[in-house]
Amino acid sequence: MAKWDYDGPILEIDKLSISFFTRLREIPAVMDFSVTVQPGEAVGLVGESGCGKSTVALGVMQDLGVNGRIVGGTIKYKGRDLSQLTDDELRDIRGHEIAMIYQEPMASLNPAMKIGKQLIEVPMIHEGISEKEAWARALEVVSDVKLPDPERIMKSYPHQLSGGQQQRIVIAMALMSKPSLLILDEPTTALDVTVEAAVVDLVKDLGQKYGTSMLFISHNLGLVLETCDRICVMYSGEAVERGDIDTVFNKMRHPYTQALFRSIPLPGADKTERPLRAIPGNFPLPHERPPGCNFGPRCDYFEAGRCDQGHIFMENVDESGSHETRCLRWNEIDWDKPLIPEEHRAKTEPGQTVLKMDELKKYYEVAANKLFGGGDTKVVKANETLSFEAHESETLAIVGESGCGKSTFAKVLMGLETATDGKILLDNREIQDVPIEERDTRTISSVQMVFQNPFDTLNPSMTVGRQIMRALEIFGVGKSEADRRERMLQLLDLVKLPREFADRMPRQLSGGQKQRVGIARAFAGDARIVVADEPVSALDVSVQAAVTDLLMEIQHEHKTTLIVIAHDLSLVRYLADRVMVMYLGHVVEMGDTEQVFAPPYHPYTEALLSAVPIADTHVEKKRIVLEGEIPSAMNPPSGCPFQTRCRWKAKVPGNKCETEVPPMVTLASGHQAKCHLSREDFDSMEPVIKVAAE
Repeated sequence: MAKWDYDGPILEIDKLSISFFTRLREIPAVMDFSVTVQPGEAVGLVGESGCGKSTVALGVMQDLGVNGRIVGGTIKYKGRDLSQLTDDELRDIRGHEIAMIYQEPMASLNPAMKIGKQLIEVPMIHEGISEKEAWARALEVVSDVKLPDPERIMKSYPHQLSGGQQQRIVIAMALMSKPSLLILDEPTTALDVTVEAAVVDLVKDLGQKYGTSMLFISHNLGLVLETCDRICVMYSGEAVERGDIDTVFNKMRHPYTQALFRSIPLPGADKTERPLRAIPGNFPLPHERPPGCNFGPRCDYFEAGRCDQGHIFMENVDESGSHETRCLRWNEIDWDKPLIPEEHRAKTEPGQTVLKMDELKKYYEVAANKLFGGGDTKVVKANETLSFEAHESETLAIVGESGCGKSTFAKVLMGLETATDGKILLDNREIQDVPIEERDTRTISSVQMVFQNPFDTLNPSMTVGRQIMRALEIFGVGKSEADRRERMLQLLDLVKLPREFADRMPRQLSGGQKQRVGIARAFAGDARIVVADEPVSALDVSVQAAVTDLLMEIQHEHKTTLIVIAHDLSLVRYLADRVMVMYLGHVVEMGDTEQVFAPPYHPYTEALLSAVPIADTHVEKKRIVLEGEIPSAMNPPSGCPFQTRCRWKAKVPGNKCETEVPPMVTLASGHQAKCHLSREDFDSMEPVIKVAAE
């Protein structure tokens, strides 16, 4: 069937309700949900996990599984009600006219099939074109998604590509039939911030080139600002605010939208003067929604007897009907009233040096032929001469893309690996050569870690209280079981979890609550240093603020040294006192947070800052998209590790960047960068992020 012309909206979802049916009950996942996508338009769908964003997308694809059913409303694609189509008609539309890009690229690729073969299948099946024609189109699309050497990529298997390249192939596959509607479900969550920036640019360009309409599902408000024309905010299965990006970002009229913005670190947020504000309470489970407004129990403006009565409908905020909110009190609230912090947190002054690294190196030997072993061995230089100090009560952030050596450094510090060379001094004791099994209890309890994924770090068959008490036993805390139980309850108080959670199993906790248990366990032995490896990236933005706040509060009370490994530079700017930027095993820049976020920058830091999506319409950003992939640590470039992707390289005379590793140069007191650029070049750098006056 040829694609047929249609003048109206590409996608029209009207009063949609979707439920999932279990043996016990009907669980409403989406209720009274409406959104429209016009031709060539990108609409962002935002909200916390569990609010129903992906369920809406699966409803559009008519892929709700055995238990899911549309129980009310309609989904129309180009005027046709999708639920009325036959299986054959649906199959023709799916993949041909409506394509979906998922969060995890490997879930969409067949690992046993070469990329080219997977790409040409789409138009050959849907359009019946010849293999030769399909191959030519695939080559064009692969170069459209900015992949180097399309011929080689087409002959590769998925495992031979990096995560960013795999995601581009999935986008290429979705574009092979030039669909009218593209649904993107968190397409960049698993990617580095620099790759994310390139993929977002790509999606925007391709949307314009192919005239594709987009439904962009994300929890990242900054990304939605950069990619979309309009936004729909969801909470607990309902749309709570709809409008164009500028209007909703600057004139929000729903308390949930306002609460979301107050919980993310925008420029100007300050951990002492202007702290983030977490949304109080927890997200309601689908079968425990409150009467009246779903957001009522967590809302600052809740009015009993009014907000908890009956169904709350969407209302127009402006006469044109382009801005709507699901709030009874929207025109009574003073939206411009500034948020007054409940308390000013005193600025912590760094104390004595707790940790010192001196020219630390960590090399691995790997077989050049990894699959079968044998042959020559190659040396992977995971960490190259790291030197720094960390002080009591200080937060040091380590940033950089995947593969830069951040986690290797953490493993050596924890004793999971031993150093190849150099020293690590913990309270003036050398620990670089002592593996964890040989470390004494004091050393183990002094250096603890909070991991990225709270789901993988708890034992599913042991209660929360038991897991914390087990850590206390290992650290030798408490003389008796009763002592340890009391200490465990105090630790639950410390991480602001109710004491009755001690008897709960991990499966009964939300992601944010599990992460709190992980933090309680890390602090069980009065840790001196806590290494937090992406501690909030697996959590919703509203939960991120609460967990971040908790870490700072405990640090303040216990004078802990926090080492935060992160790729979210907005969070780093808010949280860290000092920042260390790593690239391919090298520290390329180090300084106070203010110094690292203002020019002069190392060229890599400049590119990292430009890639960060910021949810503020007043921010002007210089766009620097890094070309090429991160080189392999097995085969790093000669000279400066960053020279293959550096836009400043031409400024350095001769081929110094390609032949000599740059020295560490001092840009200001406490601020260093590893770069061949001259003082004049550094002085000529302009800020990447500017906040325009309102």
